[in-house]
Amino acid sequence: MNILLAEDDKDIRDLISLHLSTEDFEVFFAEDGRKAIEIFENNSIDLAILDVMMPYFDGFEVLKHIRQDSEIPVIFLTARGDDTDKILGLGLGADDYMVKPFSPVELKARIHAQLRRYYKYSPGKKQNIIKLGYLTLDKESCQIFKGDTLLELNAKEFKILELLIENPGKVYTKKKIYELVWDDTYYGDDNTIMVHMSHIREKIEEDSKKPTYLKTIRGIGYKMERIE
Repeated sequence: MNILLAEDDKDIRDLISLHLSTEDFEVFFAEDGRKAIEIFENNSIDLAILDVMMPYFDGFEVLKHIRQDSEIPVIFLTARGDDTDKILGLGLGADDYMVKPFSPVELKARIHAQLRRYYKYSPGKKQNIIKLGYLTLDKESCQIFKGDTLLELNAKEFKILELLIENPGKVYTKKKIYELVWDDTYYGDDNTIMVHMSHIREKIEEDSKKPTYLKTIRGIGYKMERIE
């Protein structure tokens, strides 16, 4: 999940970053509104945290820009305790609002709540991100992560992993994998499949000799284990 954090106070940015570092989030930092808009336009952002008062463009202007193209959750941060900013922000389409100083633990809980709510009512979005244990498939960007590490995969390796991650527990024969991934007739070339599976195991498993994820079903084919 990609989070945009637009906040001109470095101490607050560092505090939030520290607490989000334990989660499966990639945080994009912006110290002003202009940078926040630039990040939003050039990245697939799942949730935005916006400080109300920032140089160049304030949080309200950034929110207006976001709402032109997206309905992602937006959480406002403000130092003002009255309801003025809250009413204005919610009126422009913000989803939540926190007054400084705030608990970073509470912020993290609100982030999770907003993401759950967003994906509940936007099921098509949820299908773009598929998690299986420490593996994350991002279908929109055609990337697969092992924890926070982007895996370096060739096109065939990605297609094989995409197929198996989307269908955990399902056994695929070598013939079926070849026909789906290579889009060609299978003539019993087991070596091609075996080499690709070996390379994939080296990249996703902690111990490729004792695989936890990608299992061989002897005499049949392969499957990806269901792992929470």
